Amino acid sequence: MSLEKPTSIPVITEAAILEKLREIMDPEIGCNIVDLGLIYDVKIDETANVTVSMTLTTPGCPMHESIRWGAENALLKLDGIGDVQVDLVWDPAWNPSMMTEFGRAATGF
Repeated sequence: MSLEKPTSIPVITEAAILEKLREIMDPEIGCNIVDLGLIYDVKIDETANVTVSMTLTTPGCPMHESIRWGAENALLKLDGIGDVQVDLVWDPAWNPSMMTEFGRAATGF
């Protein structure tokens, strides 16, 4: 009979996802994508697959693919995460009121 401890499986939470996404900076503004208010929705299914809906400050942002790719790759580094999909959406359009208090202070808005 084996007395091995059961292995705990990390739980993926929205808070953990948002904390990881704070590592991704908008290089033109110098603030992370969460505090800029660019993350619109996070969905986590029962197998820890994650879908994030996010926007950018402007639809013509030249960094759109780089920021999306950075967010996806950051999330893939979370222990226990399944597949990750980051979708860029443009509705509603972003505006500075979507920023957190920290984001406004960091950018001078």
